[in-house]
Amino acid sequence: EVQLVESGGGSVQAGGSLRLSCTDSGFSSKNYAIGWFRQAPGKEREGISCISTSDGRTHYVDSVKGRFTISSDNAKKTAYLQMNSLNSEDTAVYYCVVFQGCMVVGGSRLVHYGMDYWGKGTLVTVSS
Repeated sequence: EVQLVESGGGSVQAGGSLRLSCTDSGFSSKNYAIGWFRQAPGKEREGISCISTSDGRTHYVDSVKGRFTISSDNAKKTAYLQMNSLNSEDTAVYYCVVFQGCMVVGGSRLVHYGMDYWGKGTLVTVSS
């Protein structure tokens, strides 16, 4: 059974930073992608970044590009999302997702394919 566990969420003031972690267990495929999605209050869930574990290629939507950095440690089966220069619009529940592959289309839409597995999410609150 695949299990994804996010950690690192919390409250931070605008301009601050947080690092989210996602540890996956039970996923046996060697080549896959890990992504981060978020859902703000009253808004639809959106994909913001993903990384291919096979070649390290990363993708970001424009709203987080230059502020967020995704990375992965394949040996630890852990992915990270370093979030800098946070603002109130970053307040959301952040979800880790594992799937076969992903890309960002038009700068604003993260598209993923293949079977997906989701974590339960971690809350990030940014206060101004």
